[in-house]
Amino acid sequence: HFIGIGGIGMSGIAQLCLKKGSTVSGSDINESDNTRNLVNLGARIYVGHSGENVANKDLVVYSSAITPANCEFQEALKHNIPIVRRAEFLASLMDNQTVVAVTGAHGKTTTSSLTAHLLTQAGLVPTVAVGGIVGNISNNAALGLGKYFIAEADESDGTFLLYKPHYSIITNVDQEHLDFYKTFERIKGAFGEFVAHTDRGGCVFWCSDDKELNNIMKKYPGVRNISFGLNREADIHPTNVKLNSFSSQFNVFCKNKLIGKFELSLPGMHNISNSLSAIGLGLELNIKIDLIKDALKSFLGARRRFQLKYEDDDLMVIDDYAHHPTEIRATIKAAKNVGRKRIIAVFQPHRYSRTKFLLEQFSRSFVDADELFITDIYAAGEEKIDGINARNLYNLIKDLGRPRTKFTDKNNLGREVLNFSQKGDLILFLGAGDITKICDEVVSEIKRKVKV
Repeated sequence: HFIGIGGIGMSGIAQLCLKKGSTVSGSDINESDNTRNLVNLGARIYVGHSGENVANKDLVVYSSAITPANCEFQEALKHNIPIVRRAEFLASLMDNQTVVAVTGAHGKTTTSSLTAHLLTQAGLVPTVAVGGIVGNISNNAALGLGKYFIAEADESDGTFLLYKPHYSIITNVDQEHLDFYKTFERIKGAFGEFVAHTDRGGCVFWCSDDKELNNIMKKYPGVRNISFGLNREADIHPTNVKLNSFSSQFNVFCKNKLIGKFELSLPGMHNISNSLSAIGLGLELNIKIDLIKDALKSFLGARRRFQLKYEDDDLMVIDDYAHHPTEIRATIKAAKNVGRKRIIAVFQPHRYSRTKFLLEQFSRSFVDADELFITDIYAAGEEKIDGINARNLYNLIKDLGRPRTKFTDKNNLGREVLNFSQKGDLILFLGAGDITKICDEVVSEIKRKVKV
């Protein structure tokens, strides 16, 4: 039984259990596409939490969003039903597998999805559990018959240290999840432990563009590693980069040897960097270069990662999960290559704690947008923090004078954005909350007007 089964990580693990033949139930406060998909696969889903939901269950798994005060958690304790965290349970599913764990403050879902696509294209039939819907399989999980298990290793609550990967990919280290870690030093320490947990017979692929990762890797000279990055000192790096609206081309060097020209069906320098780690893993696994090239070119990305929702001569609408200042800057920079007249960014802050800790960074992350709409914070289950709200961010950006910024409550957001838009604009929705629903409403309204 999964408490919080509708979450992207929990629903993927539940799918794996169903495909292995287990009887699965779960609960969540709302019905969703994830829960409906699980029902179709044979799971029993309860909308809302109740102690009765865990009756006669053999094992209870709970997500990081669930606290011990949850009534189902308490009921399981009362009846001595074993209770495990999501990451603990996922780690148990990895037994006897060759684990590829992908972590980092940013880019985990895209990188793990691309890695899964690469190994699938190569005929290695991996098991997959990632934190997003992979375009090529329209799912966030797959039960493979091969020996590889590809997992997105979420560092948000420290549970990624439960994994024992044979191959580790680390995209970057940043000031994220400070509500859990409290200090940046503890974040860096956790990533160091993750490096140390990698099998000695395996390899760590790490981004040498990241200053903090450079310092971390120096502390583990005995761990076999391969660096990737946009700088020419990296073991795997690109040259002759050409950025297009929704793709890129570049040459790749490995240990100063040209291995070929690649085309990636994703935009932005940050995605080129992400793809280099997958290329490195492919070379490590002796996958043929032409197969690696085909995988990068045929990769459809992950849902809500620079996802094109609408396009005509008048307007373009893109939906993106970016919810951290680093991600926002990279996404807006990629949007500039699309070549539209104006970029209208529409941002929903995610979590009161993140907004509190990174307020100053957020205020400077939208400078490449032409116009900006900000709406209220999506709580993601957090309690409000006194004095922290979206207007704090709005006022800071207004004081900086760039970009032109408006504050709008969520109920009026879609209508105001549409009324403000002009022919030639790109409307870029940003955030990890329910901002995607507003995006879909805007797209539906555009389509309705076009038909009229």
